[in-house]
Amino acid sequence: MKRRGLLLDRDGVINIERDYVGTREQFEFMPGLFPFLNAAQDKGFRLAILTNQSGVARGLYTAEDHEKLTAWMLKELAGQGIAIDLVLACFEYEGGSVAQYKRESFWRKPNAGMVLEAVQRLNLDIARTAFIGDHPRDMQAGLAAGIGQCLYLSADGKDMPAGAKLVRGYAEALTNLSG
Repeated sequence: MKRRGLLLDRDGVINIERDYVGTREQFEFMPGLFPFLNAAQDKGFRLAILTNQSGVARGLYTAEDHEKLTAWMLKELAGQGIAIDLVLACFEYEGGSVAQYKRESFWRKPNAGMVLEAVQRLNLDIARTAFIGDHPRDMQAGLAAGIGQCLYLSADGKDMPAGAKLVRGYAEALTNLSG
């Protein structure tokens, strides 16, 4: 049986948005994140993090740096009782300087690749899955993939794509997660 999923952008949703977070020293969890993710799990949502990481393509940090940071992040979340079922990252960026990653990618948001991959790998019911992000490209990726709910985490809703729903914080996002 297909399950409900909650797909999460990383920078600006899991951690405080800073330009190109590639190390633990730069990483700070968003206030209120842990209770939100625990409550989503309690509602039966499988959790996945989908993140563009063009800092790798730009040469600001390596794929190995990203993997180390991700392992640390997952350990910290697990310590709060939060099980992340999947983390997908797109390192590719056509404007990058690292030849290995300097290209376009269907995985890179606003494209739907990572979203569709998460739905398939986690056997999610796409109509009962939500995607929460803080950038228009997150919403565009979710909408392009046909995700049931696209929740735009923003104080003002600036540049919110049509079809997304504005949520101003985790409490509002939680009340909007369809069950």
